[in-house]
Order: sequence, then C-alpha cells, then structure tokens
Amino acid sequence: MSLTAVDHVQLAIPAGGEETARPFYVDVLGLTELPKPPELAARGGAWFTSGTVQVHLGVDPEFRPATKAHAAFRVSDLHEIEQRARQCGYRIGEDDPLPGFARIFVYDPFGNRIELMQKLD
Repeated sequence: MSLTAVDHVQLAIPAGGEETARPFYVDVLGLTELPKPPELAARGGAWFTSGTVQVHLGVDPEFRPATKAHAAFRVSDLHEIEQRARQCGYRIGEDDPLPGFARIFVYDPFGNRIELMQKLD
C-alpha cells in the first residue's frame, strides 16, 4: 500500500472570510472556484482548482494562520504571480534557495504561508 496522489490541500480561514479569499486565490494564484457539494456548503469555506491541484478553504472558528506549516505548489511563471501578489499588497517572503528551483512564500489575506516553486531550466 502506498500514497498515489494528493487529492487536495486544505487551509483554514476565519468565519466569513470567503469574499476576502477570492481575490487572492483567483486573481493572484490563478485558480478557478469550484462549487462545494451542497452537503458541505453549509459549513462555509470555498474550493478552488487549477488542473489537478485543488485547494479547499475551511472555516475554523478558532482560526490561527499557518505561518510555518504550508502548502507548496509548482508554478509555471513564478515572476508573474509574484508581481500580481506585490501589486495587490500581499506579503512575500523568501528563504534559502533550493537547488533547481526559484521559490517564494506568499501569504494569503489571513496570514497563511504558501510556497510557490518554479523549476529552473
């Protein structure tokens, strides 16, 4: 038995944060919002996708941002996403380089840290 794929990544958001989240996840990261199944929609939150990548935002009544733990996504144009994030005023962080990758950390509107990585040629 082994893991075969990541189905989705879930990040926590505060109650009522869906409208604040959409500009970041759609306009900056370039994801498309998915409708949540009706039986889950009542919980709040939002789901987004790009290809085989899914990000689920779940409401946590005791929300605290994930400032160390993070999702890491491979991207095709790191510079473009970084520019959009900076233009919209989102926080960007850097860390030690990883061989073969350009990478940054971008923080969503709630302070969750997300790593974006682009493979270098």
